Amino acid sequence: MRRLSPAGRKALLTAHLVTSLGWLGADLTLLALGVAGLRGADPDVVYPAAGLLVTWLFAPLSVAVWLVGTVSALLTPWGLLRWRWVLVKFVLTTVMLGLVLLLLTPRIRHLGALAGAADAHLRVDLVVAPAVSTTLLLIATVLSTHKPWGRIRRAPVRPGGPPASRRGGRPAPGGRPGPGGTRSRAAAPAR
Repeated sequence: MRRLSPAGRKALLTAHLVTSLGWLGADLTLLALGVAGLRGADPDVVYPAAGLLVTWLFAPLSVAVWLVGTVSALLTPWGLLRWRWVLVKFVLTTVMLGLVLLLLTPRIRHLGALAGAADAHLRVDLVVAPAVSTTLLLIATVLSTHKPWGRIRRAPVRPGGPPASRRGGRPAPGGRPGPGGTRSRAAAPAR
């Protein structure tokens, strides 16, 4: 499997952070527009603005987050199927992407086209959907920060590889932390 250089990993991490934060910001903006619409703001301004936002920013950012996150998982030591938190984030993001593209975007565009003629159910959708989405994005952020649950499965031992006691998470003396915060024998300084 191809791995990135440290500079490549940092560039990919930066892209992932920028797109993820952009998605969260667009989500919060949609939520603010929805709340403003329910509280009496001009529907001929609020709902068309939400339609433009979901079309030109929210939906593209959701695709970008999924693509950058998937590439990140595949080209870095984290992998897509090595750590439970990565897999949970991937599933969450994939479900959210599907909901954004198949349900939310068409409904909010329709709401924007109707503007002041929109019924209460459509107006409430502009509050509920971004509130749920924001919650899921915050959960993904917590998963990225705390990295819970450990590995999905242990990597097979390669011939001549480190002994089992060094694979399972006990730090090697003087080694650098690996992706899970443990130290690897290969990173230990030469004596």
